[in-house]
Amino acid sequence: MLFSSITFLYYFLPLAIACYFVSPQKIRNGVLLAASLVFYGWGEPKYVLLMGISIVLGYIFGLLVEKYRGGKAGKALCLLSVGISLSFLLCFKYADFFIQNANALAGASFPLLHLALPVGISFYTFQLISYTIDVYRGEAAQKNLLRLAVYVAMFPQLIAGPIVRYSDIAGQLSDRVHSWHGAACGIRRFVIGLAKKILLANQLGELCSVFRASGEKSVLFYWMYAIAFALHIYFDFSGYSDMAIGLGRVFGFRFLENFDYPYISASITEFWRRWHISLGTWFRDYVYIPLGGNRRGRGRQLFNILTVWMLTGFWHGAAWNFVLWGLLFAALLMVEKLWLLKRLEKSRILSHIYTLFFVMASFVVFHAEDLGQAFSDLAGLWGAGGIPLVSREAVYCLRSFGVILLAGGIGATPVIRDGIRKLFKSPVWGRVLYAMEPIALSVLLIVMTAYLVDGSFNPFLYFRF
Repeated sequence: MLFSSITFLYYFLPLAIACYFVSPQKIRNGVLLAASLVFYGWGEPKYVLLMGISIVLGYIFGLLVEKYRGGKAGKALCLLSVGISLSFLLCFKYADFFIQNANALAGASFPLLHLALPVGISFYTFQLISYTIDVYRGEAAQKNLLRLAVYVAMFPQLIAGPIVRYSDIAGQLSDRVHSWHGAACGIRRFVIGLAKKILLANQLGELCSVFRASGEKSVLFYWMYAIAFALHIYFDFSGYSDMAIGLGRVFGFRFLENFDYPYISASITEFWRRWHISLGTWFRDYVYIPLGGNRRGRGRQLFNILTVWMLTGFWHGAAWNFVLWGLLFAALLMVEKLWLLKRLEKSRILSHIYTLFFVMASFVVFHAEDLGQAFSDLAGLWGAGGIPLVSREAVYCLRSFGVILLAGGIGATPVIRDGIRKLFKSPVWGRVLYAMEPIALSVLLIVMTAYLVDGSFNPFLYFRF
């Protein structure tokens, strides 16, 4: 079930919220868990069992790790728990990738498993791993299985993140505050995220699909595609994060921010402090720092960066283009650490151009079906293969999608947000905006509903996660 669907917006969500708030405080976690299991099982009920097994194992190992914490047994149990969680992920997400490459290297013909990938397995696996490690590091283990299940399976962030750390919401699982103001803020955030997804991300994604199907490629078309996909993936990811944060607020949870206008960054280092923050901090705290971080000399630091970013790329998908995507960022981050960062500080404009160029190029690699297509698309940006600078179809698409591209470019900066905040602080305009806000959000929801009823382009990017 998708957030951007009529079924979710007008059937599941209202019913889930109503059941939650009419229920006594003591059983609200149970109601939320039941709703989450229905949400997850809507598309693939058989994998609810897999998630349930993961939760029960995480619960048992958490108690055991806490009991034996500080000794060799505690460390061994923690490693075993992490290994089991990763084994599920490796089996369902990466088994065929490893078999294909083994066949290619050895000239063998081992049969592929063709296992369907459980949606969201990368997200909830990382959450369970963070829970076990946090307990090993001193966090109290969750004694209530229901609360741990709610943490892992909570539908607002189950299939598309953000990756919620157990330590961040441990207290909220047992004691959280509900208020009309919090619910109103959550609904506003959800509607804004939904608008990012339907009105911007989907339209930009449609341009990418038109490009991919086109037989009239040109340099202009390749650059339009690169810009469109960079904006598409930003509004899709950040839109889902906004929706998750908003829904969490409705149910009394405070999730941390996941995107902070990454396209205004002046370096790749800054970009990754602003992009998919929950993933970046997860790898920092559970991989980079345990490997030694920057505490064991420059050489070890560079090795740690390389390791983290190879894993980051691989986390996104079982294909070599994702590994290349991660290694590209590793190379850029290492160059910045060694000498480039200080030079970038001399010119904000040039550093911004540098950052946007490499980010767009990286997403061209990210979106490719394989390495061959990735290199072909990168070459197309520079006119390789004798393609023309401009084609009729590129001009037509520029006219058709130019407004969306412009809106996306502006929306990817804090200009609109800052302008609205200033108006809200005005004694006169603030009152007007507060009065008009419910009407504006309702109209926005009606417009988005029309898009969904019309059956507009509505892809789901997270099937690989």
